[in-house]
Amino acid sequence: MADEVVPGFDSLAQVLTDVRRYLGWHRDSAGEELSTSEDGALAAIAAAMSIPVTLQESIVQALLPAPSRSAEAAAPGAALPADEPPRLDEVRKELGDCQRCKLCSGRRNLVFGVGNPVARLVFVGEGPGAEEDNQGIPFVGAAGQLLTRMIAAMGYSRDEVYICNVVKCRPPGNRNPEPDEIQSCQPFLEAQLHAIRPEVIVALGKFAAQTLLRTNTPITRLRGQWRQYVGIPLMPTFHPAYLLRNPAEKKAAWTDLQAVMARFPKPAA
Repeated sequence: MADEVVPGFDSLAQVLTDVRRYLGWHRDSAGEELSTSEDGALAAIAAAMSIPVTLQESIVQALLPAPSRSAEAAAPGAALPADEPPRLDEVRKELGDCQRCKLCSGRRNLVFGVGNPVARLVFVGEGPGAEEDNQGIPFVGAAGQLLTRMIAAMGYSRDEVYICNVVKCRPPGNRNPEPDEIQSCQPFLEAQLHAIRPEVIVALGKFAAQTLLRTNTPITRLRGQWRQYVGIPLMPTFHPAYLLRNPAEKKAAWTDLQAVMARFPKPAA
């Protein structure tokens, strides 16, 4: 295999990466009926680009969406069509004055997201707290101030990244979001990520990591290990609120962020 020459591999890799994300999104939104056509679609592209036959199978297998993104685990009721990437304003408009779960009854403000709509780097947290509920902006309380410092330590400003949460309304008393609440919000979180199409996602805490990865694995076992969300590299780490309660874990979280910086260095100005 090492002796075979692949013409235009860099451009091919970009094309196939885009196809992988596109097909991965369709798998989430449209179900398993697409799964039988994904490998055929990628193989056809590989053949059209004159990829040697001996390489086609390994390329196809490497670029297919992860099995964990199957329709059995997909949340029902995706709110937006998946044939074209939506814009963030379209996702927000579809969300509207959301009444899809019981969290709506206690909120002051719906907290959608903030930052660069074409960000390379996206942070996903759990849900709004009291200050976020008051202002309608994610991560503006004490945990948000720590996140801002973490982002700055990576060489970014908040305006350069995008920040959102799994659930868009504050759970009463800052309790954990419940499964039905996560399920109601999940299509909109996925639509946000599809609209932005970031190069990397940082999942902050248990609920962000478990929701995006569709797993029950504890965050202590997930953190620090690269995963994928429909083809996008994802780094799970501790939530800033957890770090405020357990400052000894800040070193581990910084190690996770350093891994992100090493793999996705910020482009020179």
